[in-house]
Amino acid sequence: MPVDVLRQLMDHRHMTTTRRYYRVGEQRRREAIERVTAMQFDRHGNRIWRQAKALLDSEHARRAIGEVAVPYGVCTEPSNVAAGGGDCPVRFRCVGCGHFRTDVSYLPDLEAYLADLLRNRERLAAAIDTDEWAKKEAMPSDEEILRVRRLISRVKADLDNLTDDERAHVQAAVSVVRRGRTVLVGMPRVRALAPATRPGPSA
Repeated sequence: MPVDVLRQLMDHRHMTTTRRYYRVGEQRRREAIERVTAMQFDRHGNRIWRQAKALLDSEHARRAIGEVAVPYGVCTEPSNVAAGGGDCPVRFRCVGCGHFRTDVSYLPDLEAYLADLLRNRERLAAAIDTDEWAKKEAMPSDEEILRVRRLISRVKADLDNLTDDERAHVQAAVSVVRRGRTVLVGMPRVRALAPATRPGPSA
C-alpha cells in the first residue's frame, strides 16, 4: 500500500518513522517477487526466466505497469492491462492465451482450478434438466483441463529439481508473495443485482 496510507494506519506522526517500516517490507517483498518470478511459466509450461536475477527499479516499475492480475497468474495483453483486467478478449480462458503468465506462487490456485473444472464437468454430465447447447457451452474442454494439468506438472517438476535449501527459500518467498496479494484469485463471479427500490406512496 502507499506509504502515506501506511502512516495513517500505523498512527505515525512523522513520515520518516513509517518509512523505516516501509523499506523493510518493500525490500522483503521485492526479494520474494524476484525469487518467484524466476520460476515463471507461459501457457505451455515453458520456463520464461531460467535463472534468478536481480530486477532494477525500472524493471519493477515496467512489470507493474505492463501486467495485470488475472485468475491464476498475470496478463500482458495491452488492452486488458489498460482496462485493469476487465477487457479479456478470450473470456478469462487465460491458460489458452499467449499473454498469460503464471508462477510457482499460483500452484495452489491452479490445483484448485483443476479440481473445480473436473467437478463441474461431472456435474454437467449428470445434469438432466439442461439443454444440450447450454451444457456444451458450459462444459470445460479437454484441452483446458490438459493445459492446466500440464502447467501443474511443470511447476511441480521444477520444484522437485531444486535442492532442499532452494525449495525452502522458494516456499518462503511464495508465502510472502501470497500474503501481499490483494486481488481475488479465481474465476470472476456474476454479482447479484441489488433489489430495485421504489419510493413508497406519499402520505
